[in-house]
Amino acid sequence: MTARGFAAFPKVKRRVATTWWGKAWVKALEDTALNTTLIRLGRRYAHAGVVGPITVSPGRLHAQVHDDDTVYSTTVSVPALSEVQWGRFLDRVAEHSGHIAALLDNDMPRDLVLAAEESGVDLLPGIGDLEPDCDCDSWELTCRHAAALAFQVGWLLDADPFVLLLLKGKPEQELLDALRERVAGPVGTRTPVVVSAEVAGQLPARPLVPATTPVVLAVEPPPGFEAAELVALMEIAASRARALLRSGTLEG
Repeated sequence: MTARGFAAFPKVKRRVATTWWGKAWVKALEDTALNTTLIRLGRRYAHAGVVGPITVSPGRLHAQVHDDDTVYSTTVSVPALSEVQWGRFLDRVAEHSGHIAALLDNDMPRDLVLAAEESGVDLLPGIGDLEPDCDCDSWELTCRHAAALAFQVGWLLDADPFVLLLLKGKPEQELLDALRERVAGPVGTRTPVVVSAEVAGQLPARPLVPATTPVVLAVEPPPGFEAAELVALMEIAASRARALLRSGTLEG
């Protein structure tokens, strides 16, 4: 599924983005706007509950915004990542199991985003990355309707960082499948680490290789993963660990 729909937010007195990535999204909106008065009005519209259901798809947000007796069709576009950029990002995520766990727990680690930026992958928008389009008669960017939509998307990002990843081009299940392929790659496909003799002399003696033991999954698997898949990944990790203890490489 390459698009997700979200029910309209009800009228609220006050609501703001609370996560660091949600706040970064709102800052990009505010930095892009040419008219701060329209931004304040857009925030008021977001709280007033006049934005209809929101559709999120790769590179695009859309909703109908009610303003007096008129309904406006409003979109906000963001740059999606190329396949090369996605490969770099997924490699970064797969390097640290904690990053995968954090994403599944609806968290976006700051160090992951920074590492992605170092690889030339920008997950969060910057100045000018949010491109509004609305059929209202406002000539200024961003109009109050697009601003209201963007503010509410900041709330969506707070609850689910996969919304941001979908905007950048990857649906959640497709992203998780790609991570499984990287984490559960064949034993011996990674380049062995070469250690100099000087460093090797400072390392502790190699521990005894433990006997093979059955892998038991003692916790409920996170959303998007089956228990059998997690057990398989754990068995692969244990096999790699035994190979490293025996020979210093993943090939055993």
